[in-house]
Amino acid sequence: MRHGNDTPALLRSATTATGDKVDVTLADGIVQAVVPAGTAAIPTDSAAVLDLDGHLLLTSMAEPHAHLDKAGSWDRIHPPMGDLRAAIVSWRAYADTMTEADVVDRARAQVLRNVRHGTTAIRTHVDLLRGPDPLLGIRALVAVRDELSDIVDIEIITLSPDDIPTDTIEAALDAGADGVGAAAHLAPEPLEELERIVGIAERRGCVLDMHTDESLHEVVTLDALAGLTRGWTTNVSAGHCVRLGTVPAHQRDALIATAKESRIGIIANPITNLYLQGWGDDVATPRGIAPARALLDAGARFAAGADNVRDPFNPLGRSDALETAMLLVVGAHLTAHEAYAAVSSGARDVMGLPAADVTPGAHADLVAIRADHLTQAVAEAPADRIVLRRGRVVARTSSTTDFPSLTAPAPLEVAR
Repeated sequence: MRHGNDTPALLRSATTATGDKVDVTLADGIVQAVVPAGTAAIPTDSAAVLDLDGHLLLTSMAEPHAHLDKAGSWDRIHPPMGDLRAAIVSWRAYADTMTEADVVDRARAQVLRNVRHGTTAIRTHVDLLRGPDPLLGIRALVAVRDELSDIVDIEIITLSPDDIPTDTIEAALDAGADGVGAAAHLAPEPLEELERIVGIAERRGCVLDMHTDESLHEVVTLDALAGLTRGWTTNVSAGHCVRLGTVPAHQRDALIATAKESRIGIIANPITNLYLQGWGDDVATPRGIAPARALLDAGARFAAGADNVRDPFNPLGRSDALETAMLLVVGAHLTAHEAYAAVSSGARDVMGLPAADVTPGAHADLVAIRADHLTQAVAEAPADRIVLRRGRVVARTSSTTDFPSLTAPAPLEVAR
């Protein structure tokens, strides 16, 4: 059912991340003005007013690293718990049997969960498959992208093993993929595979997003990626970068400086890498996460994503970027504000999207969360949310709580 204020002209009495109470006027999907609460002119059409009293108004979340073709497959595969390579083996066995309809159904459900929680843009990696139909996943995600284009931006990046021919990768771009990527560090000849994928992106002028150094102890390819893409104007990202968090500090800082010089966006994936990495380290298990503090302190482009959700690479996940933000606080020692930026404005920057914010001139991709301040929102992940994309409400969630055994009904006091 559509509501009368699905395209509001005024967001009234919202609280910003800095604690200010404001009225926000919108038009044509853009924030027009931000003024103290109670001072904006009220539209004659009351349906054009969205009352956000009690809500925190923030830049909507963006997911810079997803695998929508894999999402929700854990219960179908029942894979062994283990490391990255074991997950790859179990996924490939399932991929040999799955249908295009299966991928569409799981991906659509995952996207809707993301949007419900406040995500209005998703970059998804999609496997190019071995066998007679390597573009099955690409076709499925193009269909989902088209179907849900009114509520979310979806960007498709190819993910290809080293034995997938270059012609197949090019065909995936022709079929609707937006960019290319691979996990070159897993190839028998990592630098040769990296050069091949970089060459395709350069030739096609498309987005390049590499899975990079997803290991605690093995080869580092970030330096080579930075060297190969120095001076590029197209968007380049490096996901995972787990090894960057375990090399000596002087080497880490030099690699970060090199990546920053080439304007490579670094995308941490805390939930999946904390799950996958360190199984062989029984004592003082290292944290499987990119060095977020060092990256932010150096001024590098930094974002964070959920990566895998309930598939062989990660059995858990709530499809909520606030979960990713919480893990950045716990696992990477960021503040709540830094962590939220990584899953919102930072993610949009790394994805090459226009800025969205509670600021005049910014895109009105916003999320209103029932909370008093940002730390509470990250800590509690309140269910009550209103999601706007380009100034239009695309999702609403509300919740109620009863305590029927209490003799006198009392409101639930939420810790502030």
